[in-house]
Amino acid sequence: MESVLDIIVRSTEIDMNGHVNNAKYLEYLEWGRDEWFDKAGLDFDTFLAMGMQTVMVNINMNYRKECRQGEALTIRTRPCRAGRSSFALLQEIVGAEGKIRADAVVTCVTIDAVNRVSREMPQQLRDVLERERNDTM
Repeated sequence: MESVLDIIVRSTEIDMNGHVNNAKYLEYLEWGRDEWFDKAGLDFDTFLAMGMQTVMVNINMNYRKECRQGEALTIRTRPCRAGRSSFALLQEIVGAEGKIRADAVVTCVTIDAVNRVSREMPQQLRDVLERERNDTM
C-alpha cells in the first residue's frame, strides 16, 4: 500500500525564480508522511499511547523538475526499509502528466516519548511497515 495525497501549488509556495521554493518540497513530503501514518492507523495519539514518537533523522532528496503555481501534484509515500528502531519511507512528488518532479528516501527513528532517546520500534509499527513494504514488492 502506498498513500496518495493530491495538492495544488499555491502562490505562497513560489520563490523569486517563479517555481516552488526548495524548502516547500520538504513540507509537501511531510504532508505525505502524515497521510501515510493516518492511513496506516498510526496517528500521533496512537504513538503517544504506545509511549513513543517518530522523528525524521535523514532525508536524501532529488529535485528532478520544477513545479509551478497552480499545478496539481501528487505525493506518494510507501515504506522501503525497517530496522530495529529506524525505518525509511520512499516518497515521490509527481506532476499531473505522471513525471516525477522530486523523490526522496526519508529515514525516521522511533524515540521514547518521555526520555527522548531511541527505542526499539513497537510491533504494531513494524507489522505495518513490513506488510506495506511487502505489498509494494
